[in-house]
Amino acid sequence: MTLDVVTQAQEALASSPIQALRELRVERDGDRLLIAGHVESFYHKQLAQEVVRSIAMGLQVVNVVDVHYRQSRLPHDPLADM
Repeated sequence: MTLDVVTQAQEALASSPIQALRELRVERDGDRLLIAGHVESFYHKQLAQEVVRSIAMGLQVVNVVDVHYRQSRLPHDPLADM
């Protein structure tokens, strides 16, 4: 049995060593695959897009993943001292 493209994309993300990618959702809307959810960096957003694009079978990949930076990861803000 061949898995549909949404299932393949979801499984590809689920097998990622990056936790945030494993929590993303993939849906199909006509000839588009939508990636949704949130990650903590634009790098992870791009990785998710490339994972899905690699199995998209000619479908357009639309990446609507939000990037939310965690405060604890940000270095000291020098502007706060001004």
